[in-house]
Amino acid sequence: MFTNIWNAVLYHPLINALAFLVSIVPGGDVGLAVIILTIIVKLILFPLSQKSIESQAAMAILAPELNKIKASGVSKEEQAKQTFELYKRHKTNPFSGCLLVLIQIPIIFALYYVFYKGINFDSGVLYSFVHVPAKINMIFLGFLDLGGKSIFLAVLAGISQYLQAHFMPKTPPKTSTAMPSFTESFTKSMGTQMKYVFPFVVAFISYSISGVVALYWIISNLFAVGQQIYVQKTEKKRLAEEAKTLNS
Repeated sequence: MFTNIWNAVLYHPLINALAFLVSIVPGGDVGLAVIILTIIVKLILFPLSQKSIESQAAMAILAPELNKIKASGVSKEEQAKQTFELYKRHKTNPFSGCLLVLIQIPIIFALYYVFYKGINFDSGVLYSFVHVPAKINMIFLGFLDLGGKSIFLAVLAGISQYLQAHFMPKTPPKTSTAMPSFTESFTKSMGTQMKYVFPFVVAFISYSISGVVALYWIISNLFAVGQQIYVQKTEKKRLAEEAKTLNS
């Protein structure tokens, strides 16, 4: 049952889209088709990921104000009240990105699964109006074999993953001497692993499977980096304007 839903809703549409793109790009270049498909999916998910990144950026920017509330010495109830008022004043919901991230995960995994299984357009999974491409060129840019292992693309995938983690919204360091909470310590630990450990994991997986998976990861991460930089700039500007309005 689950497999049928997975195939009908996610896998089959994506593999058919890839087959169609391969059939129309010059020379049946799979690399170009993968880039186009990855960008299309990221654009479809853009409104969802945008909300998630905006929420993270807003939380990072408001962190100094939240630290002031925690260090004020007032009761837990008063801290909760002031925190809620701070979120309300800046029109920020710390939980708004959670559901949106969960919605994206199956789609991202399905896209990854398309490339993980390899570029094999079996007519049994193609729609009646989508034909098996007449030419399938796995040599990207004339020298990168996407069907085999590519240490070059694997390294680039790891670097792009590092950049993606580097540009994620960060909470400013605490100025108080109070012991960090479990949540704060866990978040810091996860951030460190995402930045310094996960890129090696991505590079290893990319090399172990194929160049096409590495290419997908590179394009996906670079798209995310651009989106994160854009959101952080716009969110900082929005909160600054709101603060100016509230203080005037």
